Amino acid sequence: MKHSVGSDHALSVQNLSKTYKNGREALKNISFNVKEGDFYALLGRNGAGKSTAIGITCSLVNKSSGKVFIFGTDIDKDFQSAKSNIGLVPQEINFSQFETPWNIVINHAGYYGVRRSLAEKQAEKYLSVLGLWSYRHTVSRKLSGGMKRRLMIARALMHEPRLLILDEPTAGIDFEARLLMWDYMEKINRDGITIILTTHYLEEAERLCRHVGVIELGEIILDIDMKSLFKHLQQETYVLHIQQPINALPDGITESIRLKDDRTIEVDIAKGSQINPLFETLARFGISVVSIQNKSNRLETLFMELLKTEATTLQSDELSD
Repeated sequence: MKHSVGSDHALSVQNLSKTYKNGREALKNISFNVKEGDFYALLGRNGAGKSTAIGITCSLVNKSSGKVFIFGTDIDKDFQSAKSNIGLVPQEINFSQFETPWNIVINHAGYYGVRRSLAEKQAEKYLSVLGLWSYRHTVSRKLSGGMKRRLMIARALMHEPRLLILDEPTAGIDFEARLLMWDYMEKINRDGITIILTTHYLEEAERLCRHVGVIELGEIILDIDMKSLFKHLQQETYVLHIQQPINALPDGITESIRLKDDRTIEVDIAKGSQINPLFETLARFGISVVSIQNKSNRLETLFMELLKTEATTLQSDELSD
């Protein structure tokens, strides 16, 4: 099912705050927008406020103040209409392990008023494309972790929402299963479904997402498109595979070069610098490089830099007070 992509926001969060009864501020007046058709990453450490923001958006958590709009609909004024446009894939497995995938998705569709005949067609469609059709009558507790994750995506899509929210969707599954899920998420996003992704696999966000918001201590510290994001990086990290095994790096090798194992070297190169001088340096010590790859940690590096900067800023503010 194709969804038209317009200029309106799929999600608009305005001055959103959440303070719990114990006084903890989970969200501090945050604002951000997700454009219709976008693939948006919401990143942050555990306890930063990601799940709280998602919970408020899906009416699972009560907000203290602020506004949330889903495709222009204020969730305070017409949540049922807003909810019909949202598909949520939570972090924890939250379906009955004693139900079959068929019953799980059919029953979920019923909660959204999808008639039985259409629900059965949707079930066949989504269980098939997510590789679960042959397991449709298997008790779900017998499914692998990756299958259970895919089942939650199928369930979230049964009422064909325009906005899909994925909270750590590939946590705890193997890399092959993760790749299959990445491919499918990219496909449905191309079909026009807006996706918001929270993840701890930062290479996942780098591969899939076009925009990123970083939340720390309940505040949005960065909201930017992915291409502009990488302009902030000061270095690239490369992994070099060497021809002959070595037990240690020779004396005189710069600190930016690290031996990961007897055949693998990791090196940091300043952004914009040439890598040829590195090969010349290694060659002088009799180290021959067989292959090289750019390590997929660019977003991780920047993420840690942002958190360090934010921590320093917060410390400075406290001292000035």
